[in-house]
Amino acid sequence: MCHEEAEVPESFADRPRAPLVLLPHQAVVVCVGSRPFHIRRITPVETATPAGRRARASPPDVRPRPESPSNPRQQPDWDCGAGPSGCGGCCSLGLRRRSSTGSPGRMGKKVKKKAEPPPKDVFDPLTIESKNVATVVLMLNSPEEEILVKACEAIYKFALKGEENKSTLLELGAVETLTKLLTHEDKIVRRNATMIIGILVSNNDVKKLLRELDVMNSVIAQLAPEEEVVIHEFASLCLANMSAESTSKVQILEHGGLKPLIRLLSSPDPDVKKNSIECVYNLVQDFQCRAMLQELNAIPSILELLKSEYPVIQLLALKTLDVITNDKGSRAMLRDSQGMDHLIKILETKEFNDLHIEALSVLGNCLEDMDTTMIQQTGVLKKLLAFAESSTVPDIQKNAAKAITRAAYDPQNRKLFHEQEVEKCLVALLGSESDGTKIAASQAVSAMCENSGSKDFFNYQGIPQLVQLLKSDNEEVKEAAALALANLTTCNPINANAAAEADGIGPLINLLSSKRDGAIANAATVLTNMATQVALREIIQSHDVTHALIGPLRSANMVVQSKAALAVAATACDVEARTELRNSGALEPLVELLRSKKEEVRRHASWAAMVCASDEPTAAELCRFGALDILEEINLSVSRKNKFSEVAYNKLLNYHLPLKYSRTGYLSSGDIITDGFYDYGRINPGTKLPPLKDLCLEEANDLRTVLLINSKSDVSPPASMEDKSSDVAYGQTVSSTSSLRKTSEEKTRKNSARFGSPTEEKSEPTSGRTTALSKSATKEKGSRKGRGKKEEEKLEEEEEVTATQKWAGEGGPCKEWYPPSDPDFCAYVYEVTKSILPITNTKEQVEALAKYVAEKMGGKIPKEKLQNFSWQLHISEIKFQLKSNVVPIGQIKEGIFYHRALLFKALADKIGIGCSLVRGDYGRAWNEVRLVNESQKGVTGGYRPEVHIVDLMFHPGGLMKLKSKEADLYRFL
Repeated sequence: MCHEEAEVPESFADRPRAPLVLLPHQAVVVCVGSRPFHIRRITPVETATPAGRRARASPPDVRPRPESPSNPRQQPDWDCGAGPSGCGGCCSLGLRRRSSTGSPGRMGKKVKKKAEPPPKDVFDPLTIESKNVATVVLMLNSPEEEILVKACEAIYKFALKGEENKSTLLELGAVETLTKLLTHEDKIVRRNATMIIGILVSNNDVKKLLRELDVMNSVIAQLAPEEEVVIHEFASLCLANMSAESTSKVQILEHGGLKPLIRLLSSPDPDVKKNSIECVYNLVQDFQCRAMLQELNAIPSILELLKSEYPVIQLLALKTLDVITNDKGSRAMLRDSQGMDHLIKILETKEFNDLHIEALSVLGNCLEDMDTTMIQQTGVLKKLLAFAESSTVPDIQKNAAKAITRAAYDPQNRKLFHEQEVEKCLVALLGSESDGTKIAASQAVSAMCENSGSKDFFNYQGIPQLVQLLKSDNEEVKEAAALALANLTTCNPINANAAAEADGIGPLINLLSSKRDGAIANAATVLTNMATQVALREIIQSHDVTHALIGPLRSANMVVQSKAALAVAATACDVEARTELRNSGALEPLVELLRSKKEEVRRHASWAAMVCASDEPTAAELCRFGALDILEEINLSVSRKNKFSEVAYNKLLNYHLPLKYSRTGYLSSGDIITDGFYDYGRINPGTKLPPLKDLCLEEANDLRTVLLINSKSDVSPPASMEDKSSDVAYGQTVSSTSSLRKTSEEKTRKNSARFGSPTEEKSEPTSGRTTALSKSATKEKGSRKGRGKKEEEKLEEEEEVTATQKWAGEGGPCKEWYPPSDPDFCAYVYEVTKSILPITNTKEQVEALAKYVAEKMGGKIPKEKLQNFSWQLHISEIKFQLKSNVVPIGQIKEGIFYHRALLFKALADKIGIGCSLVRGDYGRAWNEVRLVNESQKGVTGGYRPEVHIVDLMFHPGGLMKLKSKEADLYRFL
C-alpha cells in the first residue's frame, strides 16, 4: 500500500495505527489536515470452491461511489494555487478559491488569502494505519456502515489465510460481534458478516461458540429468496458445517431450516446446491428429519441433482438417498418419482463408475419391498448379478450382495433368485479378499436360507467356506459367517452334520469368547442346532463347551443370555454334562437368568433348569442357588410364567418333597419318601420352609407338630425281632434310599408296561428286589454274629437316650449334626418288609398295610367316637418329653388321619407299593392307590386301573372308590 505519512494531531499520537481497508476495485484520497493521502487500488483474491467453481474472495461493493477529486485515477485541480503541499484541504472538499480583484492575468500578482476554518461542529476526516488485527476487530463495533464494510473485508481476508488466524479472531471476540452484524440493516454489512461466519465456522471452537450463542435463526434468515446468491452460498456453507453435530441438527430443525434448504437445492449456483445437499445429508441421519423430508416432497429435488455436472453434488445426492430410502415411505416416493430409472441409468453409464457404489446401495434399499414383477421388468436382478460377478471393485461387489440381501427378504424374490442360481454368485463372493464383501455375501446367504432349495444347495457348497470365515481375524466377518451357519443349520440336521464335518465345532466354541455379542449369540445358536443330534452333542461336550458358556451366561446382552441358556438346555442332556455344569460353576449364572425381565431369557433359562433338574445332585445345587424360590415367584405371576417354568418348578420339587408337600399338599406315587422327610404343614405361596435343623433346635411350643421320617439307625433290633433264617436284614438295606428307590421304580416300570399305572396287581414275584435285599441281608447277618445280652442291654439304654435327645451335636458346636433316630419306625420297616412285601397281590398288600398302620396308630376308631379320641394330649406329651416340635413318626401311638396317611405312604414307599398322599382340610389326609378291577381281566380294553381311597381310620383296610359317597365322607367333614 502506497501512501504518504500524514501529520496526526498530538492527541492521537499514541494510538495504534491500522491500514484502512477498502473494497475491491476502488481507491480514494482522503485528507488529514492540509495534506492529501493517496491509497492504491486493492486487487481481490480468488479461492477455489468445493464444486470446482471460482468464488469471490472478497465481496464486491455494489454501492455507487460519487466522482471525487480525491480519486487517484484523476489529477486533482488545485485551484487555490498552493499545490498539494500548501493546500488547506479546500480543494479536496470540491471548493474553488476565487480572486477578489478579478482575473489573475489582469492583476499581475495574486494576493494570498487565508483559508476559512471548517465549521466547529464538523469532525475532520481521519486516516489510521493499523498493523494489529485487534484494532480492526474493535472497528466492528463502529456505528458507521463504511467502517463496518471495510473492517469486515479486512477480517475476511485475514481469516482466509489459515486456521491460526481463525483462532486469533475467536480469542479477540470477533465472533460475538459478527453474529450481531448478521441482522444489520445494511445489506452489504450483513452480506460481509455472513461470508466471514461461513469461513470461520470450519473451526471447531467457533462452532461450539456459535451453538452457545444460538445464532441459528439469524443464519437461516439469510436463506430467504430475496437475499443475494453469495449470501445463500456462505449461509448454507455455515449450516453445512454446523449440521455435522447433533445439537445443531436439532436447532436447524426447530428454527425451520429444512424447508429453505430444500428450496435451495434448485438454486442456479452450484456452490449453493453443494452446501445445501451436504447440510440435508447431515440432517437426514436423524429419523425425524427423514419424516419431514417426505412431507416437504424433497425427493424430486434430490433426484434432479443426479443430473448435475459436478460429481460431488451427485455423490452427496446419492448418499442422501441411501439414508432416506431406509424408510418405506421414502422408497415408495422415490419409485413414484421415477427414481429407479435415474439409478439404472447411472449404473449403465461407465462414465459414472465413481457413483456405482452409492447407486447400488440405494438400489438395494429400494429392492427390500419392490414388487417381483417390477424387478423382472426393470432387469435389476441381472444387473446386480453382473456387477457382483464381473466387477473387481470390492465396494461394488459388497453393495451388490447387500442389494440381493434386501431383495431376498421377500419370498417371491428368493424364489426368483434361486431360479437365477444366485447361490453360485454368493459362494464365489465368500472367497473375496475384501472383508466387507465377505460380510455382505454371508448376510445374503443368511437371507437366502429361508428358501429350502437354497438351503439344500449350500449343503454342498458354501458351508465349508463359511467355516473357514470363522477363523478370520476380522470379528465382523466371523459374526456374519456364524449368522449364516445358524440359519443354515436350523431345522436341518444335514447342514449341521456338514458344518461339523468341516471342523466347525472348534471355531464355534472359540467364538463364544468373542468381544461381539452378535458373534456369541450366533455361535451358541449353531451349537444348539448341532446338539440335537447325540453324536454331535458328544463331540461338542468333548470340546469343553460348558466352560465356554459361562461367559455368555454372565453377559449383559439379553440376546446372548437367551442363546446361551438355550445352548445349556441342548447340551446338558446327560449326567456327565450336568456334572460338568456343577463343577464349572455354570449353574449360578443360569439361575440368575431366571430373574430376567425379558420373557425369552426367562423361558430359555427355565428350559435349561428343567433339563438340569433331571438328577438329584444338580437339582440340589439349583435349589441351593435359589432356583426353587425364583421359579415359584415366576409361576405366581400370570404374565411371567411359562410352561417351562412350571415343569422346572415341579421337577425341582420332586427332589425337595418336604417343600412339595407343604406347598402343594400332594405327593404322587412317584414321589418316594426318603429319610429326612418332614411334614411341616401347609404353607402359603411365597413362604419359605424352615430347614429341619432349625426346627429341631427350637424349643417346644404350641405350633403344629412337625412329623419326621427317619429309618436310619445303627441300633440292632430286639432279640425277639431277630430271625436268623430271614434273608432280609433290619435297619440296613430296607432303609437305604437308593435301593428302595430302585425297588419302587422297578416295580413301577413293570406295572406301567402292563397298565400304564405305577400300581397294579402283581403277576410275578419281585425276585429282583428280593435278591438285592438278600445280598445285603447276608452281609448284615454276618456282622451281627456274636452279639449277646450285653449288647441287647446297651440297645435298650440307647433307645431311652434317643427318646429324649434332640439332634446329635446339640451339646457342642463342633460335632456333626444328625436328625434324631426313630427305632420304632425302623422296626415298622423291618416288619412290613418281612410280612407284607412277599405278598404278590397289590390289593392284598394295600389292605394288610392299612391294617398294620391302623394298629400302630391306635387301632380302629368308630366315626361316632372320633371326637373322643384324645390324640392331642398324646402328641403334647411326646413334644414335652423331646422338648421339641419335631416328633419322629414312630413315636406316635395315637394318631388320626394325617398321621396315619403319612405313615402309610412312608411304609408303602419302602416296600414298593405305589400310592399317593393327599392333604385335606381340618387335619384330614388320605392315600390313593390305583387298582385293577378283577372282573375286567380278559375283557377287551380292560386293565384300566381305578383310584381307591384307603381307609385307615373307620374300617382299616377298606378300599373306597374315588368320588364315591363313602370316600367323600372319609375325606371331608
